[in-house]
Amino acid sequence: MRIWAVTVVLTSSWLTTGVIAAEPIKPVAAASQREAQKKDSQPIIVNKADFGVQRVGSQGKVTFIPTFRVPLQEGSKYGWQIQLKDYKGAVTWREILRLPKRPETWGVDTGQDLAISPDGKEAVTKRTQTTTDGMIQNFWTIAPGDPDGKHKIQVYIEDRLIASFEFEIVSLKKPKPNSRI
Repeated sequence: MRIWAVTVVLTSSWLTTGVIAAEPIKPVAAASQREAQKKDSQPIIVNKADFGVQRVGSQGKVTFIPTFRVPLQEGSKYGWQIQLKDYKGAVTWREILRLPKRPETWGVDTGQDLAISPDGKEAVTKRTQTTTDGMIQNFWTIAPGDPDGKHKIQVYIEDRLIASFEFEIVSLKKPKPNSRI
């Protein structure tokens, strides 16, 4: 018993006189560190969100044309571009594309994470994109067997919906044959 009492007395006296150098846990410091990490992560603020088609000119120049009507023409590209305010660096986004009916095939470029719903009418794409000017974007190319009709794209960063686009893919009208009477 005496050894126990001596140990308690010596330990408490060392702690009060600073003989044992131990840095106390500071809950305020831990909270301050979490706040600093939050400040280091960049806020996601959308300046502008557009949906449209991409056209490639004769000299290879790509032009974005805002529209919500996309021609059902093989090789046509449609998609979105979103301008994030004062954002630089890597950003991971998730896109959900909903079609009116199942296409004949689904395909993506290499390096994209794609999941197809069991009914084949929805695709979820996830990608990490590095931006120096805050612009992120994604485009789809019309392939044989893609359906016409009303489509919808939703874009998320983390679990926050940052943009939603409803658009229509329309069949091109075929010219009427010349009739001679």
